[in-house]
Amino acid sequence: MGYLVGTTPSADLAARLASGGTIDLRTSGSGNPGGANAYTLLGPRWGAAVIGADIAKGTAASFLGRAVAGDTGGCVAGAASVIGHCFPVWTGGRGGKGVGASVGQCLATFPAYFPIDLAVAGVTSTSRWRARARAATLASSTLWVLSGALWWRRRWPNLWGPRPTVALPLANLVSSGVIAYRFLTVPNPTLPPKAPGGPDR
Repeated sequence: MGYLVGTTPSADLAARLASGGTIDLRTSGSGNPGGANAYTLLGPRWGAAVIGADIAKGTAASFLGRAVAGDTGGCVAGAASVIGHCFPVWTGGRGGKGVGASVGQCLATFPAYFPIDLAVAGVTSTSRWRARARAATLASSTLWVLSGALWWRRRWPNLWGPRPTVALPLANLVSSGVIAYRFLTVPNPTLPPKAPGGPDR
C-alpha cells in the first residue's frame, strides 16, 4: 500500500494542469518529475504544490501502514512510498528523486528529525542551490539514518511518531539508499532559464 501511494503522479498532474499538457517534466528541464523541476518550468506556486503533494504521499503512506500493521508497518510503508515515488510502475520506473516523499516519511515516523529534513528539501528545491543539492541530500540522509539508530538505541521519545525500534533506522536506510541511487545515477544538468509568458509567472 505504501508503494502504491508513493506512485501517485503528483508532478505529472501539476504539469498537465499548469501547462495544458504542453510541458512534460520528464523531457524538459532536468528531466526529473519532481518539485525542483516543476518550480523551474511551471513556476514557484506549482513547484511548492508538487513538493507539498510529495510530502503528503510519504506521510499518508506511513500513517496508513501504521494503522494497518502497527509501528513497524508505518516505517515499512514510509520507505515503500519513497520507492514508489522513485520507481513508479505506471511510468516504467521513471520517477522523481524521493526527497519530498522521504520528508513525509520523516514527519510521520521520525518527527524529531523533521525540521532538518524539511530544511534540506527546501534547499534542494531551488535552482540556485542545485549544484549543492546532491551533497546536502546525501549528508542529510546519512545523518537521518544515524539519528534513527541513536533514537532506537537510547529509547528516546519520538513525539507523535512510533516508538523507535530497529525498524526506524532500517527504514531510513532503505529510503536513503534509494535517494542516493537516484541522485548519483540520474543526470542533473543546469536548467535553462524560464521562457517569458509561461505558466504561473
